[in-house]
Amino acid sequence: MKLSLAHFSILFLILFMGCNTMEKEPTESEEQQTQEVSYYAGEPLKVAIVGLTHTHVHWILGREQWGDIKIVGIVEPNRDLALQYSKQHGYSMDLVHDSMESLYNNVKPEAVTAFNDIHGHLEVVEFFAPKGIPIMVEKPLAVNWEHAQKMADLATKHQVQLLTNYETSWYGSHEKAFEWVNKAKKVGPVQRMVFHHGHPGPIEIGCNPEFLEWLTDPVLNGGGALTDFGCYGANLATWILNGQTPKKVTAITRNYKPQKYPKVDDDATIVLDYADKQVIIQASWNWSHNRKDMEIYGTSGYVFCKNGTDMEVLEDEKAGPFTYKAQGLPIGIHDPFAYFNQVVNHNLNIEPYGVSSLENNLLVIQILEAAKHSAKTGKTVVWEDFFKS
Repeated sequence: MKLSLAHFSILFLILFMGCNTMEKEPTESEEQQTQEVSYYAGEPLKVAIVGLTHTHVHWILGREQWGDIKIVGIVEPNRDLALQYSKQHGYSMDLVHDSMESLYNNVKPEAVTAFNDIHGHLEVVEFFAPKGIPIMVEKPLAVNWEHAQKMADLATKHQVQLLTNYETSWYGSHEKAFEWVNKAKKVGPVQRMVFHHGHPGPIEIGCNPEFLEWLTDPVLNGGGALTDFGCYGANLATWILNGQTPKKVTAITRNYKPQKYPKVDDDATIVLDYADKQVIIQASWNWSHNRKDMEIYGTSGYVFCKNGTDMEVLEDEKAGPFTYKAQGLPIGIHDPFAYFNQVVNHNLNIEPYGVSSLENNLLVIQILEAAKHSAKTGKTVVWEDFFKS
């Protein structure tokens, strides 16, 4: 079976769509790439998009042909931006509203995805959770621990799903690493994890002005590189360690390019000390290249995830390492919107501390909060003292 033109267009959008492009890597396996675009036979999930200023929004605007979701409304007060994306993706401007109230008065979505600034995530949850509408926000969950707690309380009170989407959640290499480390026990108990996430900088890679306006703002984004890319390692470590919390958090942030990023850090190193292991998160807008890679070291070997597919594994030092190319996730849960459809329409169970889960992402915000405090004070944060109940 050959790739359809529509499928090629999806891959093109993922690979070449502005600032979003620079972060995203193709993660579909060859087997998945032979699938027809419209794989889904059921009723699509009726989704509203809140905000177009997070350029990850191209991901959902460029994949509606799969058949599992239907965009029924968009909230974006910036009409020029909405019109630009309308021409780019072909949606009708009749879908666009200038407020959440206007959208809800005209259409009743079954689910909402938030692609606005991170500070605005709380407002989205405050509006839609009381109406019983599930919500998926882009990473991270919130700008700070105060916002995260309010969002979690609303989701619990109104019994709605509140998910967080990370690009790295859909890497086949990460799924395989989790299986080998936690189920197959290929490398022994985890002793250390190292995460490298980031790129040369949002200005350097060509992020559009609407994205830069809030991404480089300490209030609207909650920080700079520490928030933008530190959340990935925190999320993956919490997943792999099944919700363990660190004993101590130490962080150093730097501003190597104050002329470009005068308000926020552009480089962060976060060290999480657990009872019997350590996690090092290196998040930066100063890499020479775009990267999202993970190293897991056990007592007898290691698993490296170089990107979404390419892996290197060492089980026995005498035998030496071997390379492995991971398959993509199964069609139907292969990306955030297919997954969201399964959760809302088909009652797919969200694993406790899974990468998209609320439990995991509350811990992510705690880690980032502790890291910001450590960087500001120059002192190590003791978890139990910092987060006293």
